[in-house]
Amino acid sequence: MGKFILETDRLLLREIGPEDARKMYELNLDPEVIKYTGDPPFESELAAENFIRNYPDYSKNGYGRWLVVRKTDDEILGWCGLKFLPETQETDVGYRFFKKFWGMGYATEAAEACLEYGFKNLGLQTIVARAMHENPASIQVMKKIGMAYWKETDCAHEPAVCYKITKAEFAGKK
Repeated sequence: MGKFILETDRLLLREIGPEDARKMYELNLDPEVIKYTGDPPFESELAAENFIRNYPDYSKNGYGRWLVVRKTDDEILGWCGLKFLPETQETDVGYRFFKKFWGMGYATEAAEACLEYGFKNLGLQTIVARAMHENPASIQVMKKIGMAYWKETDCAHEPAVCYKITKAEFAGKK
């Protein structure tokens, strides 16, 4: 099992391990889940496992996307976490959940915890998030966790918005 990272009232976040390949494969199979990501589905469970085994972010950056597990029943809800973007030298918060868990506040709860972890534990000064214009639910999560519109950008070669929050702004809303 992947290394434990953080806990919220309802959730545990931990590193994604090879044992999670089936769930990650299933998550990306749903066209609605990956509709605004630009990511293709994994070709197989083995492809998901190979991706996880070769995922460099934990060792390279000390953080990455983390598995989100509901505490009451150990159900895997999806993933949420931080990702360093070398092309812009920014850290991005992102999330992806199984459709049956949409609208329950899990993305907001997990993403806010990731911001706190990034600022307090990793010493980050700014965290960004991107979403395609056609993805209002993701944009709403960014607003709920205190991020503010920053600029127009692109996400998977589609028009998108970029929101951001600084450590000081996050501390001020707590």
